[in-house]
Amino acid sequence: MVDGSLACRGWKETKQSLSPPLSSYSLYHLALLKAAGRANESKKLYGVQFHPEVGLTENGKVILKNFLFDIAGCSGTFTVQNRELECIQEIKERVGTSKVLVLLSGGVDSTVCTALLNRALNQDQVIAVHTDNGFMRKRECQSVEEALRKLGIQVKVINAAHSFYNGTTTLPISDEDRTPRKRISKTLNMTTSPEEKRKIIGDTFIKIANEVIGEMNLKPEEVFLAQGTLWPDLIESASLVASGKAELIKPHHNDTELIRKLREEGKVIEPLKDFHQDEVGMLGRELGLPEEFVSRHPFPGPSLAIRVICAEEPYICKDFPETNNILKIVADFSASVKKPHTLLQRVKACTTEEDQEKLMQITSLHSPNAFLLPIKTVGVQGDCRSYSYVCGISSKDEPDWGSSIFLARLTPRMCHNINRVVYIFGPPVKERPTDVTPTFLTTGVLSTLRQADFEAHNILRESGYAGKISQMPVILTPLHFDRDPLQKQPSCQRSMVITFFITSDFMTGIPATPGNEIPVEVVLKVVTEIKKIPGISRNMYDLTSKPPGTTEWE
Repeated sequence: MVDGSLACRGWKETKQSLSPPLSSYSLYHLALLKAAGRANESKKLYGVQFHPEVGLTENGKVILKNFLFDIAGCSGTFTVQNRELECIQEIKERVGTSKVLVLLSGGVDSTVCTALLNRALNQDQVIAVHTDNGFMRKRECQSVEEALRKLGIQVKVINAAHSFYNGTTTLPISDEDRTPRKRISKTLNMTTSPEEKRKIIGDTFIKIANEVIGEMNLKPEEVFLAQGTLWPDLIESASLVASGKAELIKPHHNDTELIRKLREEGKVIEPLKDFHQDEVGMLGRELGLPEEFVSRHPFPGPSLAIRVICAEEPYICKDFPETNNILKIVADFSASVKKPHTLLQRVKACTTEEDQEKLMQITSLHSPNAFLLPIKTVGVQGDCRSYSYVCGISSKDEPDWGSSIFLARLTPRMCHNINRVVYIFGPPVKERPTDVTPTFLTTGVLSTLRQADFEAHNILRESGYAGKISQMPVILTPLHFDRDPLQKQPSCQRSMVITFFITSDFMTGIPATPGNEIPVEVVLKVVTEIKKIPGISRNMYDLTSKPPGTTEWE
């Protein structure tokens, strides 16, 4: 499989040119490259199963530079302006004199997409539709409409909350059933499956678009659908447009079966399908969009709908007790090493001596308590999707954020059935929740999340740190802490999770460390204000990098 000259020459040149030298982490991955590369010297084609392009890869840009210029002989003359012209040319050739209906959320991707359409076509050819799906942020639709009109984009605003709440889609009878038979899903406001939620939302957007086309007395076959789909959306959705080999991570609302059918018919315009998030911002600046638009934090198309962890029952599988025992060993590692145990050997087998030494220091100085929470979230491990547990860390001491983030990096490596690690604010958790508050996309649940999101983003803006944070998802979970077990109090409250996420490419990223990238006072102010909202049990801080987590919890 491997071309020896490529492995030896390419990586040797890369290593020798690096200053400072590669870390052991990167050297480990370079070693793997010798067993995961392809080359055809005569055609100048090279490939590796590796991710030098993502922000978490140390010296990744140097590796790419050496690979592209020293080995593949690229010139580096292709620019954002070239790509803009290519996009405009493609739109003109595809659309001709037809009309294009663009689903415009007001986010960076759809706004840049609309700006490209307006640059390429006559204004009367572009129909911009902003849909209030009932899951938008507080006052979001009004501010989006006003901002777009200032940009000269005429936008049709549709209130479709009822259609989305009661939306359905068709689904396979079961995962095992390979026949074309289908079943109708539950309505969105009664659905707990993250994948079904995304599919229903995506299909409902298409239904709304078709209704607009009908109201305008247009012929559907003469109207294209445009959307701001990015390359990562297609990869995570395992779309054939991106790859025939990609594993499904999560089905994006802009890549449902209805969209794929329209795409096959040649009726979908996606000028940004080869772009990543950071590149879209660069293109937006080239198109003359104001900085406040192109630097906006990305917001998912399904909006707050996928920031509510819906559940009817706790997520507790057969491995729940054993995993909790492993977490207990990790959290009390300094004492556990004195009592040999089978599970202790598993922990040691997944960690280096350096990791174990640091773990000894942390657990002897602090008293962390680590345990599983009975909910699941989506993650990426080994380039494959995983839906699995969240680990909570609680402590009687003030949080040592550096130590907590170290534990968050280590834990999924030791327990592959854990996707995320969160720090739980407040006093030590005495009674671990083993059930959940039944949670669906109801107006009351959404109002709680909407208010928490509003308070958090106001505080971030006022602090002056909004521009230093790439994204700040606020997640509602069905977890009720601190109940008296003797009174058998039912689970009726919910808890919030906040993340100050930092990334340069939105493919990988890390949580901001309080006291470093974000002031501790800002974090605590967010926590304090959210705790005032009725029905909130506790607040948590997501300590997880991407991967193994994803930016969104669903």
